[in-house]
Amino acid sequence: MSGKCRFRTQSWYIVLISFLLWFTLFYLYTSSITFSKKGDSFLGNNHTGFVDSSESFHDVARVETGDSTYVKDINIGGDSVEETNNETEKGKKPNNFFVDGAEHLDQVIDLDKDLEADIQTMVEENETESVEIISGKENEDELNNEAANTRNEDKPIDLSSIRIKGKKEVAKQKGTENVSELQREENAEDQTVDSFPIVKSRRERAKRPRERNRNKPADPSPVMEKRIEKVVLEPRRQNVVRAESDSSSCSGRYIYIHNLPRKFNQDLLDNCQSLSFWTDMCECASNLGLGAPLPSNEKLYSRTGWFATNQFLLEVIFHNRMKQYKCLTKDPSVASAIYVPYYAGLDVGRYLWNPDGFMRDYDAVNLVKWLAARPEWKKMWGRDHFLVAGRINWDFRRDHKNESDWGNELLNFSESRNMTMLVIESSPWNNNDFAIPYPTYFHPSRDDDVFQWQNRMRRLKRRFLFSFAGARRPNLHESIRNEIIDQCLASRRKCRFLECDKSRKCHKPVYLMKLFQSSVFCLQPPGDSYTRRSIFDSILAGCIPVFFHPGSAYVQYIWHFTKDYAKYSVLIPGNDVKSGKANIERILQKIPREKKVAMREEIIKLIPKVIYADPSSRLGTIEDAFDLTVKGVLDRIETVRNQMRDGKEVNSEFDEEESWKYFTFGKLGVHEWDPYFSSKLGKLGA
Repeated sequence: MSGKCRFRTQSWYIVLISFLLWFTLFYLYTSSITFSKKGDSFLGNNHTGFVDSSESFHDVARVETGDSTYVKDINIGGDSVEETNNETEKGKKPNNFFVDGAEHLDQVIDLDKDLEADIQTMVEENETESVEIISGKENEDELNNEAANTRNEDKPIDLSSIRIKGKKEVAKQKGTENVSELQREENAEDQTVDSFPIVKSRRERAKRPRERNRNKPADPSPVMEKRIEKVVLEPRRQNVVRAESDSSSCSGRYIYIHNLPRKFNQDLLDNCQSLSFWTDMCECASNLGLGAPLPSNEKLYSRTGWFATNQFLLEVIFHNRMKQYKCLTKDPSVASAIYVPYYAGLDVGRYLWNPDGFMRDYDAVNLVKWLAARPEWKKMWGRDHFLVAGRINWDFRRDHKNESDWGNELLNFSESRNMTMLVIESSPWNNNDFAIPYPTYFHPSRDDDVFQWQNRMRRLKRRFLFSFAGARRPNLHESIRNEIIDQCLASRRKCRFLECDKSRKCHKPVYLMKLFQSSVFCLQPPGDSYTRRSIFDSILAGCIPVFFHPGSAYVQYIWHFTKDYAKYSVLIPGNDVKSGKANIERILQKIPREKKVAMREEIIKLIPKVIYADPSSRLGTIEDAFDLTVKGVLDRIETVRNQMRDGKEVNSEFDEEESWKYFTFGKLGVHEWDPYFSSKLGKLGA
């Protein structure tokens, strides 16, 4: 009886102890994985305060996040739980957790809509208290050191005070002054949790990138702003400075390119076989208008940048250079100038020997009609437009009373007279066309190519005092070529003459460059017009030009040559040569050697200003003929714009027949060159 009762008592004791042990373990198990705040599950199970016994941590994580790998480092044990010395109001001791891998907490938690606001506040606090998410390993190490120091003191890490301080900083940043509301929130939080879990990461952020960005704080704390400024804002500030610098450098220099119908440019190149009866213009138009590369000849050329460039392809070269201009704009309203890419020289060149003036004018008439109908035209009535025509002005200035006269009437149209027209030779008596250099054979792609060529020209030993490449003009009574050739042949040892009449040597760069590189002075008399391409070929070779009319250079290339022409050239009046008063050899012999050296140096300095760089590249610091031309165009258009703004009549300050004087010297009045430019003397002025 008694034994039976003892057996029953012992059984009840065993059952009771087992129940208490099971309950204790169950309590420790559930409490270790739950937040004390509002009973939210650590793994986001919002329907219960714990993880159901039928679910594993990996099952819950897989359902909630789609990936269970983020919970494989969660450890619950004595090493991760420390008891505090202070009890809560309910007599329960708060638990502090050390959870590995919690750096990716926002990747695991998938919030329901009804709890997003609460978790948002928690994330803001965590961002304020621990900046591991922003600053990475640097702040992770600081937090680990703090946790280690706290454990050495056998005290739990209480982040409530840090949280409160962080919330006050956030409230201060937002401009919140409701302190009582903030205190009520703090008291409510103290009833549920005394401290947040400590986040301690053992992984690098680079190994596990953040996949969920739903819970980013809308208004980060000052600490967060400071770190983001270091990581993000600094590069943006550099980009802004660079953009402002580019915008500032282009201020007043923006150019808009008209998108013309193809018949005004590209169709001409597509039908290049019809551009000339004597020259293969298809080969000349290759390589962006530069022509075929010249055969290697290191005795005369540098290794790269030399092409068989046709003198009438400037408009194609200029167009391709304009495509690389750094201040282009697609908005015509902000453009300081508008470029019209019409290949006027190639167009009219097809019909120059055709007596039918209608065909010569056909495309030119259609062009000005197209331009005048555009809204961009009405802004300044075309005075901000400019066009490059790769021939001399006389090819576009036919006498309107004589249809069989040479050329077309492009420059005579009222619309054209409003534009800035760029030609390889301008009219001294008109104010809307300006001369720019003929294209040469040299088109460098680097600054060093130019510098090396200049140094090479300085070192050359020149055998001849002067030279001339050309042919006689027996049908032109006013021409002085016959007299020049006769004097050159009479000098023999002092002068070298390259005959261009019976042979085509003058059209082959190898003969021209060899002649000019061996001469100190190169004679440049007028030919069919004032100017000739040989002027720029001789400058390229470092040969000092000798002019016989100021209209050959001084009043032409005002944006490219210096006004003090005596520094780089010699002027011998053509009439004195014609009459026999001037002996070219004696005049050149009298020039002191020191002055010759100084003049040659000035010519070598001019080389970059008269060459057009390769359109497929861009020079660094050197300004070539294209750059100086664009500068001159922009300055002229700005002058016209100011005159219109002030209500003045454009170019009203001088008579058009004295354009050469005003544009060259900036003033009017009697000048020693007046006899050269008397309109009664004809186009050549002699």
